[in-house]
Amino acid sequence: MSPSESPVAPAIPPTGLSVELGRDRPIRLDCGAELGPIMVAYQTYGRLNADKSNAILICHALTGDHYVADPHPITGKPGWWSELVGPGRVFDTDRYFLICSNVLGGCMGTTGPMEINPATGQPWGLSFPVITIGDMVQVQARLVDFLGIDQLFCVVGGSMGGMQVLEWVHTYPERVFSAIPIASAARHSAQNIAFHEVGRQAIMADPDWRDGNYLLEGTRPHRGLAVARMAAHITYLSEPALHQKFGRNLQNRDKVAYGFDADFQVESYLRHQGSTFVDRFDANSYLYITRAMDYFDLAAENGGTLANAFRGARTRFCIVSFTSDWLFPTPESRAVVHALNAVAANVSFVEIKSDKGHDAFLLDEPEFHATLTGFLEGAAAHRGLPRPGAAVVGRSQP
Repeated sequence: MSPSESPVAPAIPPTGLSVELGRDRPIRLDCGAELGPIMVAYQTYGRLNADKSNAILICHALTGDHYVADPHPITGKPGWWSELVGPGRVFDTDRYFLICSNVLGGCMGTTGPMEINPATGQPWGLSFPVITIGDMVQVQARLVDFLGIDQLFCVVGGSMGGMQVLEWVHTYPERVFSAIPIASAARHSAQNIAFHEVGRQAIMADPDWRDGNYLLEGTRPHRGLAVARMAAHITYLSEPALHQKFGRNLQNRDKVAYGFDADFQVESYLRHQGSTFVDRFDANSYLYITRAMDYFDLAAENGGTLANAFRGARTRFCIVSFTSDWLFPTPESRAVVHALNAVAANVSFVEIKSDKGHDAFLLDEPEFHATLTGFLEGAAAHRGLPRPGAAVVGRSQP
């Protein structure tokens, strides 16, 4: 960390933090470009203990942010894992020090295409360099450096957050004591790339997108971004969940209207998801972050063999999937398990029975929560982290 990497006033979050990184040592991105300085918006919960051994990095999903447990400053809704974070909860703030940052390319205070390019004094737009999951993790590592933490007790995340977890272990194996990739994969499938492309094309087809220069021209591609969100949201759910919640029920009417208004409840639901999403997310950020997910392929980066990505890693793994998740189905998690087994890694795997689809990791799933608690307890015991109020007895090394 350079002397210039010191906290500054928060960019957006009233309850968050912000730090400038990379002014003296720019980040070299996978595309070959150098980027710096970079503003990183983040949030912390709990206290870092004396030997800095209790830090957990939480990695958010595609449309998530660093408001894990705090009300969102734009929507006012509770944090996306608010039920899991707090005293005595799964991520016990009396025991752990939690960190979550808005990813590189994001739109909630971390440098991304909607922020100002210092070289031009105008929003980056499409002049922002193309980023990868690896770039996101490199920026997170700089943040962890800034906080003075050598090794993270755990890195955890779902969906795109799970990709970041796997990238952390691949790139910084000595810095990750335990890892929990949830509802994720070691590469983005052709089907998922296809869904992302539909969303990107919806945004770029909106006349208000203006070739990515909408901020300069005073417009926003709300219609295109809303359609992108609607298409993506379908992939986060399962058919049983949609049927149970909506079926073919009509929306506020007794019979069909024979038109193209929202006749069905499921149509109204998707339109609501799209219209509320545009209030809190930037269209160009959506393009960049979905592209980063598309490029993610740990096997391709390691000679075509996924096991090579984890060779020598001493991290303790807990990999979680859900039975009804068709966006990141269980076989993709099993592929990671097999790769870890091939290098004799310490890995456990749990497939949670759920009808909630991919979004199950964000919802009330008691078995999932119990799995997280059990794994963290075991890892904490191995690490020597005392329970709240217990005497410190030292800790073992990984």
